[in-house]
Amino acid sequence: MEIRSAAVIGAGVMGSGIAAHIANAGIPVFLLDIVPQDVKDGRGNDRSVVARTAIDRMLKTEPAPFMHKRNARLVTPGNIEDDLEKLAGVDWIVEAVVENPAVKADLYARLDAVRKPGSIVSSNTSTIPLKNLVEGRGDGFARDFMITHFFNPPRYMRLLEVVAGPDTRPGAVEALSRFADTRLGKGVVRCKDRPGFIANRIGTYWIQAAINQAMDLGLTVEEADAVVGRPMGIPKTGVFGLVDLVGLDLMPYVSRSLLNTLPADDPYRAIHREPELFTRMIAEGYTGRKGKGGFYRLNKSGGGRVKEAIDLATGQYRPSEKASLESVGAAKQGLRALVEHPDRGGIYARRVLVDLLAYAASLVPEIADDMTAVDQAMRLGYNWRFGPFELIDQLGADWLAGALRDEGKPVPALLEKAAGKGFYRTEGGRLEFLTVDGSYAEVARPEGVLLLSDIKRGSKPIKRNGSAALWDIGDGVACLEFTGKMNALDGDVMALIQKAIGMIGDGKGEWKALVVHNEGDNFSVGVNLGLALFAVNIALWPQVEQSVQEGQETYKALKYAPFPVVAAPSGMALGGGCEILLHCDAVQAHAETYMGLVEVGVGVIPGWGGCKEMLTRATLNRKRPGGPMPPIAQVFETISLAKVAKSADEARDLMFLRPTDGITMNRDRLLADAKAKALELAENYVPPEPATLRLPGPTARAALRMAVDGFHQQGKATDHDVVVSGALAEVLSGGDTDITAEMDEDRLLELERESFMKLVRSRATVARIEHMLTTGKPLRN
Repeated sequence: MEIRSAAVIGAGVMGSGIAAHIANAGIPVFLLDIVPQDVKDGRGNDRSVVARTAIDRMLKTEPAPFMHKRNARLVTPGNIEDDLEKLAGVDWIVEAVVENPAVKADLYARLDAVRKPGSIVSSNTSTIPLKNLVEGRGDGFARDFMITHFFNPPRYMRLLEVVAGPDTRPGAVEALSRFADTRLGKGVVRCKDRPGFIANRIGTYWIQAAINQAMDLGLTVEEADAVVGRPMGIPKTGVFGLVDLVGLDLMPYVSRSLLNTLPADDPYRAIHREPELFTRMIAEGYTGRKGKGGFYRLNKSGGGRVKEAIDLATGQYRPSEKASLESVGAAKQGLRALVEHPDRGGIYARRVLVDLLAYAASLVPEIADDMTAVDQAMRLGYNWRFGPFELIDQLGADWLAGALRDEGKPVPALLEKAAGKGFYRTEGGRLEFLTVDGSYAEVARPEGVLLLSDIKRGSKPIKRNGSAALWDIGDGVACLEFTGKMNALDGDVMALIQKAIGMIGDGKGEWKALVVHNEGDNFSVGVNLGLALFAVNIALWPQVEQSVQEGQETYKALKYAPFPVVAAPSGMALGGGCEILLHCDAVQAHAETYMGLVEVGVGVIPGWGGCKEMLTRATLNRKRPGGPMPPIAQVFETISLAKVAKSADEARDLMFLRPTDGITMNRDRLLADAKAKALELAENYVPPEPATLRLPGPTARAALRMAVDGFHQQGKATDHDVVVSGALAEVLSGGDTDITAEMDEDRLLELERESFMKLVRSRATVARIEHMLTTGKPLRN
């Protein structure tokens, strides 16, 4: 079956977020909740006010549940008293109501009376076993029922845990899994019907163990988070910051639900604690970011903004201090260096990891058929860079087993089977994992998934230098990968692009097309600012101008190459990273791609053809007549305000993407989709024709500067904003041209280069660059 319509029952934060993300997939969805008592009592007339309010709230929420505000039109509010019959035609019904078995049972009976035969019903429960949910229901309901456990917020968290019962139709599981994968962009992990499933079973143990050991060892919250955060491949929130994020008041609820269902001998029971300090914090409203603060808070008394942290021993707040533990620095040498360091950070890391990893190893195959599901669940559900079994391989399976024996603790059977070898290996260029019977099996990828990491594991690059690499991804398609820090762009990247263009040639030989893609957290944050600042500080002006011109010429060569170039970005594509997208024949973007020309933040303008490409797009693609000013003003506003699209869908509005560019919901499918597009374009490919524009010159420049002066007088633009915007106006208006003259791309590039070089010589621009490198934030000077 194919899912073409859906409904979500329960308009709380989770249910409404699920509905929003279904709408992000282009699927119409009903969002239903109860009729409030005051409406029943005649004190209101909107019987669907709960759902309607939830939709309104999401339109104002940041980070936004909707990838584009217009997606809200696909969500129809309603209530379970008047609108259940409307669900007779939907293909998938998601229950996300209160975690009360009686409430759910009553709802299921009502749904079963109206739903169409074969429609899927799923629960978003994270605490109630599936066998309890279907108890007393008919066989038909049980065949169509499963658990689909989303993680909050549903748009951004990639994990979807799917639990099927013994009677659930395989076809239903397959249809929903395929929809969640391709349309919702989820990493679908099949779990067994066990308490907490996978991610929360292990995640809750990790949080409890990390908190216990921090308190026992007398660590500060900053020290604990510094150790169990980035050194372990865990988000920088660490453990106390994570609890602040999700809410301290949620922890007792999760703990109780697990304790009610866990086996009597589960190790979590032995470490579970509810410290008096935490109980008092909850009672006083210190539940984290949603409350008055948590383990961290922002003290605004006296007009200031001082970040404070709680003292775990006294319960009093104090100014937050950066952790200074030698073990955190030692972690740069590897995880083993961290856990073997003698300071209290190293002792803390060892205690947490030894118990956590042993617990994870003991749960397979109880909670999942193999360990790859556990690793995937923790990567996607908790944003860990490495799953538990990948962490064991970093420490060494023998090391972990030895540590457990030294402490008189049992060694899990699966860990014993990894002795002398580990959980993952590469064999014949293929990634393999250790199965529960002790043999190895290949890590299977779903059909339609192509990962650059798999290609790199089984081959060597065609060409490589310090900042980029070129890979053969099959069928005559090459892939250009950025490899520098944060995938920043520099001369090495430009050099390899030029080599790739020469290697592919006319696209008629061994090579047909080029894809620009990488699997980093971000596609590219733009030019390497550190190198740029070094050159500016020692006044290497000829070299700076040469690098600008080199970037312009490289991107132009890419645009007019005799073969198709398709970019496949994900994460941030900013500055020069956005400019390369503008020069490609097509873009296949991950839905969560954040694009923008943000150069004004460091006191310059886009210098690698970004101004030229945006102006060309706006001028040639305008839908209404009205002279040259509307497109110029549109581009001026986008670049001068450093607008960033917060989704690929929004990027179309800002013209960073064309209407014809593609969007892939699942990041794992991005490279395959881009390759398919490149091969499609390669058939009878013809490069684009160079564009010429007619620009108004000084009159347009004066109009743009007048607008900026108005903002300056209102205090909305700084002194240097005026200077930078003036340089941008010079480029977009065409310099000293007039409307009767044709201007080609080379002249626009020349104007870009001239304006860029004037700005980069300014001390105010240098101050902006230095501030960005130091703080990561723009300077308002």
